[in-house]
Amino acid sequence: MSILFEPIKIKNLEVRNRFVRSATYDGCSDRNGRVTEKQIKLFTDLADGGVGLIVTGIAYVHPSGQISPFQNSLAHDALIPGLKRLTRAVHDRGAKIAVQLFHAGRESARFLEGKKEQAIGPSIVSDDLFFQKEYHAATVEDIRVITRAFGDAAGRANAAGFDAVQLHGAHAYLLSQFLSPYTNRRDDEYGGSFENRLRLHREIYLDIRKQVGDTYPVLIKTGGQDGFAGGLTFREGSEAAKRFSQWGFDALEISQGLRGIWYEETEFRTKINRVEKEAYFRDWSKKVKRMVNIPVMMVGGLRSIELMEMLVEKGETDFISLCRPLIKEPHIINAWKSGNRARADCISCNKCFERLVRGETLHCVLNEKK
Repeated sequence: MSILFEPIKIKNLEVRNRFVRSATYDGCSDRNGRVTEKQIKLFTDLADGGVGLIVTGIAYVHPSGQISPFQNSLAHDALIPGLKRLTRAVHDRGAKIAVQLFHAGRESARFLEGKKEQAIGPSIVSDDLFFQKEYHAATVEDIRVITRAFGDAAGRANAAGFDAVQLHGAHAYLLSQFLSPYTNRRDDEYGGSFENRLRLHREIYLDIRKQVGDTYPVLIKTGGQDGFAGGLTFREGSEAAKRFSQWGFDALEISQGLRGIWYEETEFRTKINRVEKEAYFRDWSKKVKRMVNIPVMMVGGLRSIELMEMLVEKGETDFISLCRPLIKEPHIINAWKSGNRARADCISCNKCFERLVRGETLHCVLNEKK
């Protein structure tokens, strides 16, 4: 059997294979952040399709970090029963499921404008080339409230039956904003030095551990570097990943930090039409893998099973993390397991993402034509 289909552990959690469904916002919750039947079908289709570990996308831990009206929430206890229905349905199909803990930081500005509220960021960047919306610099009390919200959300996730939580520390959201010297220009204990820019990550991690204990798997998605010059460098991004491992995080997924303007400066790189363009975060992931002693998940344009096998066999990654291919073909893992080694059909056109931005639910636009 291919190495990709061997069981593997994250701490004490055994996953049936090395395939991870990378956290993906789906726009399918109700307006109160609750799980819907459409979401249960989305995730049970992935479980039936053979995914080992499903990570649900961007569940906001505090209303100040919400980015969409149809986004799942972990901000209060009333959400737990619906989440239990979801985790039970996935477990019944043999898969494991984690939830991604999320705060958008200043990226909440567009959504919160409509509620006559102002978003929070690490600091005001007066010469910002990438972000023009209004927000305010977080106070120390804001930071304490958000830190507690992450811990409380992790406790709710555990109570709801999730097998793990993943802290979202990438893709231009709150934690990547605090880590990047471009967006974090504070002059207190949360800004300036590399150590200070990591302080929020550390405090959130410790609060999560207080809520879930030492044996519960806590993962993090982190940015290798920012998508433009003048932001987080890979030297600091990889050192951050090393620190996360040392603190006690149980697995790392290496992705993009702050986004640039074009798709090629983001995690949404397009035109992945040949194997040479696949695995565009490969270099970052394999370098981090050599620096840490916990499992690493490689994400970013993976489409060919032969390449995935080689990456694992060479020790460049432990898990293969997929997003867009599973939107088009939720059963592709079982197809590969059955011996069909065809490359994923996904053409990386990003129409799924563009439709999400317009307010539609997650789906492959190409599948509409069938």
